[in-house]
Amino acid sequence: MPTCNDTNIHPATFLLASIPGLGPDRLWISIPFCLLYLTAILGNGLILFVVKSQRNLHQPMYFFLSMLSVTDLGLSASTMPTVLGVFLFNAREIDIDVCLAQLFFIHTFSIMESSVLLAMAFDRFVAIRHPLQYISTLTDSRIGNIWVASIIRGSGLHIPAVILLKWLPYSGIQPLSYSYCLHPDVMKVACADTTPNSFYGLFIVLSTLVLDSVLIVLSYILILRTVLSITSWRERLKALNTCVSHICATLLFYTPLISLSMIHRFKEKALPESQILLSYLHLLFPPVLNPIIYSIKTKEIRKQIKKIFQDYSAKRFQCEY
Repeated sequence: MPTCNDTNIHPATFLLASIPGLGPDRLWISIPFCLLYLTAILGNGLILFVVKSQRNLHQPMYFFLSMLSVTDLGLSASTMPTVLGVFLFNAREIDIDVCLAQLFFIHTFSIMESSVLLAMAFDRFVAIRHPLQYISTLTDSRIGNIWVASIIRGSGLHIPAVILLKWLPYSGIQPLSYSYCLHPDVMKVACADTTPNSFYGLFIVLSTLVLDSVLIVLSYILILRTVLSITSWRERLKALNTCVSHICATLLFYTPLISLSMIHRFKEKALPESQILLSYLHLLFPPVLNPIIYSIKTKEIRKQIKKIFQDYSAKRFQCEY
């Protein structure tokens, strides 16, 4: 816990961190970060455009994919201003209220993405286990309710977390570990007992990320049991192939996130480089790779994207000649 004095409590700013050891290479490292954000925005924007514009994609699976793209865009938008500010302009100071707002949106969109991944697992379970009831089970109204519930769940859990952090006293301009604000990172620089904050943060992790991951695993156990009951090997592979994209997205999201949460709470002497790497992997790579994974592995998405580019090329050719 940082030492406090009575004359310097509740500062207006925190100090964001760059990647350790970069030095003058800070500007060069900003290039891949800019490319990652650009890819995430274009990729997820393209997925949303394709699903919205093609009526044959107005099905539960693609609605959930649209939700995933929205949360990925939210994650990118939450981290992009400070990450690019640090690496492009070395703008490291951040007001405490701005910092708390950023961590609220980062954690809210993370919980929303976890909820959407769980809903997508349920979607695959219904499609494989009860294919005849698929459309009647996952109606548009139920899908809308799932989306609203994920928003309420993510934001509702983190409003108290932000309030608890706001009440804590801070001394001086405290350095943070990342180029964006996270709940455990802000909590550890407070000059007071943060036990309530720590327990509440652990409650959020257990009741959302851990619970969702367990339910996803259970869903796939039931899916696997159903697939193994199918006689034809070709039908088995066809059924499992519809789950590959979701499995990749789930592993991409949960693996670095759960590892980072465990490091924050149980390994205080862990190398800071490992924490920074896992944090960037969790927040930057899923928004970039999810659209690529689904574009490659989902036949209908791939076909519609190809059709859009072919139509665009044809129109350009007609305009030129």
